[in-house]
Amino acid sequence: MRIRQLSCLLLSLCLSGTAAADLYLVTTSEGPGFAAPEEVIEVLEKGILPTFDMLLELKAKKKIVAGGLPVGSRTLYLIVEAGSHDEIDRMLRDIPAWGVFSWQVTPLQSLEGRAEMERQILKSLKSKN
Repeated sequence: MRIRQLSCLLLSLCLSGTAAADLYLVTTSEGPGFAAPEEVIEVLEKGILPTFDMLLELKAKKKIVAGGLPVGSRTLYLIVEAGSHDEIDRMLRDIPAWGVFSWQVTPLQSLEGRAEMERQILKSLKSKN
C-alpha cells in the first residue's frame, strides 16, 4: 500500500501543467542481489552507476519529471514525459539496466485533461435533465 501512496504523491507533485507530451509512471522490479564483493564492484561500475548517470541525464533534459527509490529498496519509481509510447520504449531500452529489471509503464491522464472530461460529462448530464 505504501508504494501506491508514493505513486500518488509523485503524481500530485508532477502533474501541474504538463500538456505538451504524455506522462508515464515507470516502475521496476527489485534489482538482483549479489554474492561476492568482486561481483558488486563489477555490477556497480558497469551497470548501476551508468544507469544512474543516464537517469540523471534524462532528468536534466526534463524527460524524467520526478522519481526516486523507496528508502532501502532496489526499485525505481519515475514520472517520465514522452511524446509517444515508442519514444518511452526507446528511452527505457537505452538505459544500461534495461535487461536487469522488469519494467512496468503506465500511461497517465493529465489532471487538466481529466478535469475537463468530467466537466463535459457534468454539462452533458445536466443538459439532459
